[in-house]
Amino acid sequence: MSEWPTDHVGLETLPFDECLRLLGSVPVGRIGFINDGEVTVLPVNHAVDGQDVIFHVAYGSKLAAAAKQEAVAFEADSYDPASKSGWSVLVTGWAELVLEDAEISHLNELGLHPWATRVDKPYWIRIRPTSITGRRIPA
Repeated sequence: MSEWPTDHVGLETLPFDECLRLLGSVPVGRIGFINDGEVTVLPVNHAVDGQDVIFHVAYGSKLAAAAKQEAVAFEADSYDPASKSGWSVLVTGWAELVLEDAEISHLNELGLHPWATRVDKPYWIRIRPTSITGRRIPA
């Protein structure tokens, strides 16, 4: 029996708090956005700050999308091939460049480090969610 309600194909529909917990349990997700009229999806290491997803970027396409405060999608998941179970959480919302010194200091304390070690000054991006949904394939 499922721990949570199931959708029309039998996937568990995860409650909000469980979605946030699962988002914070994996180090890598994917950010999706429109870049020069094309859909772009890129992996990023991330953290969860309250209800927001945060990550570092160097100057480039991800930063440009966030600086314009564009709509984005962020997805993280996990799958266990042995049990054929897994989950997926989707965050939709607006990306923004973090500029406030106090907020940057707070985010620096979260212990998230950019992948690119040659970046002189990584920028923080925050996704302000409008929707957070999740599904789980029960074991």
